[in-house]
Amino acid sequence: MTVNIQTVHFDADSKLISHVEKKISKLNQFHDRITKVDVYLKLDNIVHNIKDKVAEIKVMIPRHEFFVKHSSKSFEESFDDAMNAVINQIKKKKERQVA
Repeated sequence: MTVNIQTVHFDADSKLISHVEKKISKLNQFHDRITKVDVYLKLDNIVHNIKDKVAEIKVMIPRHEFFVKHSSKSFEESFDDAMNAVINQIKKKKERQVA
């Protein structure tokens, strides 16, 4: 599984990066054929000084792609919400494959 973490409009500290990496490492529990995970952490609405923290997660498995985008006032919260949503998508996809 290849993991790509990109930050847009800011530099992430090591604590945030390690938080993201730790959570992403748990994705293999839900699907064993994940090939690539892209995480984008962005600051939104910079012009208006309302800095929403946006987390986007894209998970690729053979012949399918999951994408989730969440925003809140902290990167950890945005990422955790997005991570929960992508895990739910993966679970639903596996349930449909089994059924």
